Amino acid sequence: MSAIDYEFEEGPGGSRGAAEPVVSGDVEALRPLPRISVHAFCLTDSVQRVMEQCANDRRLARVSLRITHGNITAAANMFASTPTPNLIILETEAAPAHLLAELAPLAEVCDPSSRVIIVGRHNDISLYRELMRSGISEYIVAPFSMADIMSAIAGIFVDPEAEPLGKSIAFIGAKGGVGSSTIAHNCAFGISTLFSTETVLADLDLPFGTANIDFDQDPALGMAEAVFSPERLDEVFLDRLLTNCSRNLSLLAAPSMLDRGYDYESGAFQPILELLQRSAPISVLDLPHSWSDWTRTVLSDADEIVITCAPDLANLRNAKNMVDALKKLRPNDKAPHLVLNQVGMPKRPEISPQDFFEPLEIEPVAIIPFDAMLFGTATNSGRMISEMDAKSPTAETFSQLAHLVTGRATIKKPKKAGLGSLIGKLRKK
Repeated sequence: MSAIDYEFEEGPGGSRGAAEPVVSGDVEALRPLPRISVHAFCLTDSVQRVMEQCANDRRLARVSLRITHGNITAAANMFASTPTPNLIILETEAAPAHLLAELAPLAEVCDPSSRVIIVGRHNDISLYRELMRSGISEYIVAPFSMADIMSAIAGIFVDPEAEPLGKSIAFIGAKGGVGSSTIAHNCAFGISTLFSTETVLADLDLPFGTANIDFDQDPALGMAEAVFSPERLDEVFLDRLLTNCSRNLSLLAAPSMLDRGYDYESGAFQPILELLQRSAPISVLDLPHSWSDWTRTVLSDADEIVITCAPDLANLRNAKNMVDALKKLRPNDKAPHLVLNQVGMPKRPEISPQDFFEPLEIEPVAIIPFDAMLFGTATNSGRMISEMDAKSPTAETFSQLAHLVTGRATIKKPKKAGLGSLIGKLRKK
């Protein structure tokens, strides 16, 4: 059963619906920025720190960002002899009455296609209107957050009429055999059925993937064709590769064959994953337990990450290492979700859930008891847990996890007594 209480967002009429819209300025709501060049001129340490934060964010992976300590005059002197970038960000301490005069030398050397954002000190609507009339793209008052400047850049270079990008949810095990794929498959099925949302399950374990077995499918085409023929990728080709598993769930299956070696470049999966984000509201990514350039790339770009662990020392060590590595890869994103699976396996020494998560400093989103009969029967029949026993505690756990990773539920921090009670029940079992 689940170890966490959830608060579900209520839709019209009190039904469970989508969560409230992400508030303005929230980094997670931003689309990745296109391939542009940006040069920021900073006067203060606080503004420079914010720009350095932006440089490390995954949404600016394609942006060439340069940060220089200097004022508007320094920018004008530099661009008198070098081409201007797509965007110039200028911090100034000039008074409103003098700002336009300070900008005049830069205007003489700035390319007409370059855009300019001014970071000033004065919250003056008259100044703002005058700057807009003069061709400045945006005026931001310091202090500001990373979300503010990234939203301003997105407002200039991201087409507001563009179709919204789908959400990607990556599942990976802290160790092989912990059930990460099973949880990913059940979660994908739950998302597609609970919310009637078009969902694509992408099995990224090409040699040993099990999604085709779990859904009782044997497609002729799938992920291998997408990865090894990126030049053919478009919506039409993607439709040929997808296999329908249910009304709203499609599978991009792994070949699960050993007739070739499966070696990838770091960005091998990027074309197909970007196409999936443009094509489906939800993409569930089932990753193998490995740590390579391509898995790091996929994990760094995913919107949500779920790490599945079993309650032993090797899993604890691996989970700690993965959480620390992901914090460095994704410094501006929330921590991954942790699931403790196969708890209470007979005759196996285990670390208690409380002792397991204490050094990780992350609360678990689910604790799933070991149930060989339920999971084994579901796998052998090619069905999901909710299809086998919709009223079981495990099925409810997968429902809660589907709500959580899609943003339709929030975690309520459990009281120690409640968690202790659950641990006590698991020990008795």
